[in-house]
Parts: sequence; structure tokens; C-alpha cells
Amino acid sequence: MDDINLHYRFLNWRRRIREIREVGAVRYRERFKRMLRDGDVLSYQGNSDEVGCYVAPRPLSKGNCYFEVTIVDTGVRGMIAVGLVPQYYKLDHQPGWLPHSVAYHADDGKLYNGNTVGQQFGPKCNRGDRIGCGIYLESLEDGRTTVLFTKNGKEVGTVVVPGSPEALYPAVGMHSLGEEVQLDLQAEWGMEEDGLMMVDSHEDEWGRLHDVRVTGTLLEYVGKGKSIVDVGLAQSRLPLNTRCHYYELEITDAGEKCYIALGLARRNYPKNRHPGWSRGSIAYHADDGKLFQGSGVGDAFGPRCFEGDVMGCGIMFPRDYILDTGGELNNDSDDGDLEVWPKQRRVQNELYMNDEDEEEDGEEQEGSKVMVFFTRNGKVVGRREVAVPAGGFYPTIGMMSTGEKIRVDLHPLSG
Repeated sequence: MDDINLHYRFLNWRRRIREIREVGAVRYRERFKRMLRDGDVLSYQGNSDEVGCYVAPRPLSKGNCYFEVTIVDTGVRGMIAVGLVPQYYKLDHQPGWLPHSVAYHADDGKLYNGNTVGQQFGPKCNRGDRIGCGIYLESLEDGRTTVLFTKNGKEVGTVVVPGSPEALYPAVGMHSLGEEVQLDLQAEWGMEEDGLMMVDSHEDEWGRLHDVRVTGTLLEYVGKGKSIVDVGLAQSRLPLNTRCHYYELEITDAGEKCYIALGLARRNYPKNRHPGWSRGSIAYHADDGKLFQGSGVGDAFGPRCFEGDVMGCGIMFPRDYILDTGGELNNDSDDGDLEVWPKQRRVQNELYMNDEDEEEDGEEQEGSKVMVFFTRNGKVVGRREVAVPAGGFYPTIGMMSTGEKIRVDLHPLSG
């Protein structure tokens, strides 16, 4: 009798071990539909009317918090998506379309966050580009996770999603003939010694440069400097928001006449106009201390600035400020406190600045009014209420005489 009991116990033990292995196999099995995987290469196998989707076998974790996808071929439409999804995500939907998923789409540069309608996020991606996706190892207090996206190793932006990192699986979506990517689930990016991702980068910060040479943080005027159309213009790749609401420049060389202007302008501001001279811009000019706001005639505003002076420009966003792209930006500062650093919500970069040199053409809508302020050597010079152009206000610097050099810090209050 004891031998029989022992035999049944042995059989039950073997069956239990088999069940555990089967469950583990299911849990750590990659899932894909309308795709072919050959080593690290994923290729679309549908008819362009159907979505193909791949979901990795394991979620992101502390030991593996980042992955990358290199676009081998964009196919017919380049509808490739890279992001994070739940384990049992529906494979006939692009990552980011369904709840609890988020993805960066290569064809339109938009972020899809649990919705079939995307929001402007970053640049489009083409053949040869690497799209990366990762998580910050620390979750927010309410159980949410910050997801990071990169292009070619450079941070594009972040988004906060509900849930813990253990519920987020790397995913790739495709939707047209000929699309093919190379998958690297073991990729690494920007890791500090303590294992946390680095978030500060000072490379590729400028979206437009005209007659200006950049060396690190140093900007040098290289134009002719003979007339008012010989403007050297430098415009930031991203607009100011409540996370980065202030920037500064130091005049390292005043040049012949110190025709240096610091301010804010709309994205498609004309390259041959000093900041402040044309609509959708405001700027503090070093040579005469005047403030120019959409006009070639300035108003007396502050002291003149010379070599060694530090000029600053920022925005005090109202509490209920909402950018026109749909990103919610909140600021709890008031007129008397310029040092408040508000929490960032949703997507951190509300609009990606493209490289097209668009001229001043047609009327543009203006958004909510904000308080723009200027500083000199750390002290506030003055403020002016201004309506924000469609798409936001971009840090914009102008120079116009030979020998002018400045050093720029677009994030003096970060860190």
C-alpha cells in the first residue's frame, strides 16, 4: 500500500513539473502574426490590408530596460511601429493603438498612446534609422512608468503610461509590403553606473542654423555682416515648455557692434530677420537694450549688454496653460517666483522641429497668452505678456556683426 501511494505521488510530481514547464513555455514564448522571423530580422508577410505585429517573449526589466529596432527596408509605406504592449496584445493591431500600449511610429513620427489617433512627437524614420524604446527604472508614486524613445541613439522624448514595467513587452508593428527590420532585444543606451538612464543631452539641440557655426555650446556668427538682411539665426529644435521654460546666453565676444538678440519665435521664423522684427517673435537686443515684439521698431526695455554679460529668456506659464498640440502643460508659478520648476506630464516634447526653411507666409493662429521675461546677469529686466504662436515658442538667437560669439545653455535650470 505504501508503495502504491509512493508511486501515485511520484506520478503527480511528474505531472506538476510538466505543467510548470508548459506554463513557463507559454509565458516566455514570443508571439507574432503576419511576420517572418529569421534570426534577428523581422519581415512583413501580410497583404498591406492587415497589420503584422511581433511581441517579445519577456517584458522589460531592471537587467534589460531598453531595446532597439533598425529599419532595414521601409517597404511601400514605411508603417513601422516600435513600442511596448501587454503580453497578450492583439496581433492584428499596431502597437500603441489599443489601451495599455504605447509606440513611436516611423511613417509619421507620431506617438500613439492607447489610441488610433497619434500626437506629434518626433521626426519620421527611414531606412537605416534606429528606433529605441526603454523604461526608467523608477516608477512614479501612483504606479505609472516613464517610457523613453530614441532615434539613432538620441533621445526623442518620453511619455508616462499606467502600469508597472513588468507588464510592458517590447513590440514591433508593420503594415505594408517589403517592410523589414533588425531587432536587438539586448541593446544598451545611456546607462549610468547605478543603472539608471541618462536624460540630459546637449547634442543636436538646434533645429535651424543660418550663418551660425556651432562648436559644442559655442555659437559663432559667420555671415557677411554688411546689411540688415545678413542675419545669423539659431533656433532650438524644441520649444519652451514647463519642463524647460528658460534659457541663457553669455556674450563671449561682442564682435564689431554686438548686434546680438535673444528671444523666442515661431517655428518657421524667416532666417533673414532678427528675432523680434517679424510677427510671432519677441526679443531683447544687446546693442541698444530695446525689446522688439513683431516689429522693426523697438521699445526701451533694459540696459545694453556687453562682452561677459549673461542674457536670459523664459516663460511663466499660467496654471491652466494647454499647448495646441494636445499636450497638457501645467505651471504653478506666479509673477513673483521665477524659480518654480513644475512637474512634466504626458509627452515631454510637444512638437518636433523640422529642418525645412519655411518663410513667413500666410496667417497663423495664436494660442493662449503667457508672460515672457528677460534677465541680465541673473536679474529680471522686465516682462511682457505675449500670445503663443501655433506650435509653441522656440528659443531663437540672432547675430549680425563680424566676430560675434556667444555661449548658450538651453537648460540652465535642469539637473
